[in-house]
Amino acid sequence: MRQLAFTLGIVLIISGFVAAVGLVSADHPPRPGTDDTDLDENETATLWSKEPNECLSDEEYYDRYGENRTDLHALGNCTDITFAEPPDTAETWTAYDFESLEPGDSDTSVYPESAETEDSLGIADAHATVFAVQPSTIVHKDENETPLYVAPEGEFRGFVDYRVRVPDDDVDGNRTIEWSLLEHDLDEVRLKQDGDVIAAQDGQHTPMFEYTLDGSGSSTLTVEADIEVRLEREVTERVGNRTVTRTELETDTLTVSSDLDVEIYDLTATVYHAEYPDGDAGVAIYQSQPWHGYALTKDDEARVRGVWRYYTARDTDWDSLVHASATDREVVDAAALPVYVRAFPSETGPRADPIRDGPAIEETWGAESASPNTTVHENVDVDIVDEPYTRSYGLAIRHDTVDPDYLEVQGIVRGTTAELVEPDDGTERDIYESELSVEVREQNESAATLEIELRDAESGDPIMLEQPFEDDPRFAPIGVETRDGYITIADKRVETDESGRATVTLTQPGIHTAEYHPGSWRTHDPAYVGDTASVSWHPLTTANGWFTLVVDVLWLSIPFVVALYAGLKLGSFLHIPDEHNP
Repeated sequence: MRQLAFTLGIVLIISGFVAAVGLVSADHPPRPGTDDTDLDENETATLWSKEPNECLSDEEYYDRYGENRTDLHALGNCTDITFAEPPDTAETWTAYDFESLEPGDSDTSVYPESAETEDSLGIADAHATVFAVQPSTIVHKDENETPLYVAPEGEFRGFVDYRVRVPDDDVDGNRTIEWSLLEHDLDEVRLKQDGDVIAAQDGQHTPMFEYTLDGSGSSTLTVEADIEVRLEREVTERVGNRTVTRTELETDTLTVSSDLDVEIYDLTATVYHAEYPDGDAGVAIYQSQPWHGYALTKDDEARVRGVWRYYTARDTDWDSLVHASATDREVVDAAALPVYVRAFPSETGPRADPIRDGPAIEETWGAESASPNTTVHENVDVDIVDEPYTRSYGLAIRHDTVDPDYLEVQGIVRGTTAELVEPDDGTERDIYESELSVEVREQNESAATLEIELRDAESGDPIMLEQPFEDDPRFAPIGVETRDGYITIADKRVETDESGRATVTLTQPGIHTAEYHPGSWRTHDPAYVGDTASVSWHPLTTANGWFTLVVDVLWLSIPFVVALYAGLKLGSFLHIPDEHNP
């Protein structure tokens, strides 16, 4: 099993030995290391992120359970453990634990408390319930949405059960009816997608379907089962002096089902490439569904990780099972617990890896979403964003190397990658150098007027940023191509006209730097990189400035001259001639 990559959350988890709201015993969920899965103790310790925190010391744990634990298990008793990528532990655990799920007999039906049961003449407490779909990821998108994204190909597990209900005998005057059971059977179990059967098998109480889903986006998966009970009805009637008995067969059929709303995670990405003047590679990637990360090179050393981080938690609808008979209803601990991967937007946000020498995220496109922290279980405390965040659907990245043959867009569902699509208008674009200049045109003692000029560094053609006739593009100058972007200087934002020039007036002396912020290379042809230019202005650089300075100095010096003159006069008055000295 591959190495699990994980980060630590700051939260309350859930060891596998804490009781869940009075329904689950002290050994349920199972303690790490007590099961026979392919997961080791460290891995099973990460599964139970909905359990309340106990944070037992090693001594307390040993006193309670008579065994030692690993360091990660001890950490899992005190904190939630999060992952940097979708782990495979949830799928491994779910497949193993499903084998522990057992139905009742003809007199008893077993079902989770959340199941919807149905009755008929000879059938009672019948249900067909979804156990789990894997691989999949539940995504905490915003305050109202937690969709379940499922891989286009995977495994669907369900649970079907019922009990037989033989009608009571009936005596009515000279007529007696006696019922008896002949046989009962679970005929067929089907898996449907949006009403169409995509898989079927002979009746099993714990069906597992390997499926392939059609299309993408929202869909409904349905597990459906046919149940049949054959009864014999013996009717005895007194007719005159004779007793007449006849036997009738009664066949009772019932179809039960349950639905699961999913998002088919058929990830597709549109990719654009560019080359910067210094030889760096640019790539812009768009995808409509949530994405995990990008790998940019063959050796996987240059990566970009998205906003999503992960934890694993059980489906609490399966915490307890009902054992229902004709006379009793007993709630017991669940024999099997499905576990799901859950994705949440992290406080750390999108970032490049490695941090220092890795790719640069030049631009992000996305939609602002509300924090989904209210959708997280009360016992889960991970570094989820508390404020609105940007759910990105596109990034523009710059790096010294991007290998198109090994570019990979990784999905939030374990094992999925995107199909890369090249747009019809091509994916290659060159990015050119711009040349920005700024100089003082007019100045006086209180202000300076600067002229800023922006041109193509190679051709010298002016670069226009101004958007004339923005309300009605039909009246834009013929042959003039405008573009997004702007220039900043001294906290001002300006745009150049069709001649590539702009003027700005400054009142604050000093050295000022103008910077060109170009629009995205994705939407411009030709596209440019930014440039900077500096200029210095001070009132002393003008004749009026010098005159004003001299006048100001004279006015400021008058009090000091007067004080000096008065001091000299006073000293002369108090001076004692030498001949009067003893």
